Amino acid sequence: MLLQKKIQISKIENDRPVIERIVEENITGKLDAYLKRFKEGTECALDVRVEGNKKGNFSGSVQLDADGVRYRSERDDYKKLDDLINHLFDHIKEQLSKK
Repeated sequence: MLLQKKIQISKIENDRPVIERIVEENITGKLDAYLKRFKEGTECALDVRVEGNKKGNFSGSVQLDADGVRYRSERDDYKKLDDLINHLFDHIKEQLSKK
């Protein structure tokens, strides 16, 4: 399985290292077992988008395209950046577990 990652950040560019670290932790800690189910050579694309708002909260989405299926989670107005990203990956993991 080949995973292509794309992380898009808006209005909180200073938090990029933290976001990249949390995304990597979620991929290796939550999704790795589910991604191993895909055949060798399967191309998967992971798109993570995180944005800050005027209230100082965060919104984001995670989309995984794997083997012709799209898994998506989106949430708005979280106070803690790590909670938002972890929650988004929890929903993707839940969707993959039903496959």
